[in-house]
Amino acid sequence: MVAVKTDKITGDALGTGRRKTAVARVRVRAGSGRVTINDRPLDQFFLVDGDRRAVNDVLQATGRNDSVDVSIRVSGGGPAGQAGACRMGIARALISYDSSLFPVLRDGGFLTRDSRMKERKKYGLRGARRGVQFSKR
Repeated sequence: MVAVKTDKITGDALGTGRRKTAVARVRVRAGSGRVTINDRPLDQFFLVDGDRRAVNDVLQATGRNDSVDVSIRVSGGGPAGQAGACRMGIARALISYDSSLFPVLRDGGFLTRDSRMKERKKYGLRGARRGVQFSKR
């Protein structure tokens, strides 16, 4: 089970999400359903509809999209990785906020860390596995 973390000063529920090379630090508090990422609204930060949906899916699955405010600091990676990191961070923060949501989030697959990372480039090759083109002459 995920450890419960709260901010000692403000009482916000905290969660950290990671995906590829992106890291998201999430704070959840009681509110009206506002989601801000790096001090920008959700629809201004994520321009692609699929990335916005990935972030909102967690709140809709738990029915908390109108009762909590979410504040996210995300860095590293690209838009898709950042959306996945935000999704996992919100799920972990919601468990800190209300531990009865754990079965819903676990069954929805929101707590599973996607461990796929980019493979490193090897010496003598053009990429991770691609070699140089063979030339007969």
